[in-house]
Amino acid sequence: MDLVDRWVALAGPHTRHIGTELDERYGEPHRRYHTRAHLTAVLDLVDELAGHAAAPDLVRLAAWFHDAVYDPQRADNEERSARLAVRMLADTDLRETDVEEVVRLVELTAAHAPDEDDRNGQVLCDADLAILGAGPDQYAAYAAAVREEYAFVPEEFFRAGRAEVLNGLLKLPRLFHTPVARDRYEERARDNIRTELMLLNA
Repeated sequence: MDLVDRWVALAGPHTRHIGTELDERYGEPHRRYHTRAHLTAVLDLVDELAGHAAAPDLVRLAAWFHDAVYDPQRADNEERSARLAVRMLADTDLRETDVEEVVRLVELTAAHAPDEDDRNGQVLCDADLAILGAGPDQYAAYAAAVREEYAFVPEEFFRAGRAEVLNGLLKLPRLFHTPVARDRYEERARDNIRTELMLLNA
């Protein structure tokens, strides 16, 4: 099933135009990590963790929108993605409260710090950050792809900015919140982050 068909299965055939536009956004040429492959990986893990979510389909919708706007030269991508969700979901029969939940979840991916009782947020954040707990080769490919997206940033400034992001992640009391993701990814993610920091500081 391709991505647009996957969207239609979730949101209905009358919304195919939305899925088509979102698919095109994730295929933008400036993307190296935040691509269709990343969206697919997030959707697959949301499916796996769906039993933990209070409203799995709303988490799936938020996954579609979470990187729909991605410009590495801006710091408000999550906010702009959330605004896009409001605009595009107005063209569906989704209830207003459901749209508000999708928007909240998209905005949550800016900090990846869901509350203890936020089961929807925990699933989306865990799915989005799962790459941190990948095997060494896959993690290295992810880190390289992020560097490509920021090719316009001089090396010295990239290293400093990336280190700040990674240190911020390490300071979180936990990177993963659902039991499945925590058991699978937490320890390896912290090892991967420490390794990348060591390479950045070398």
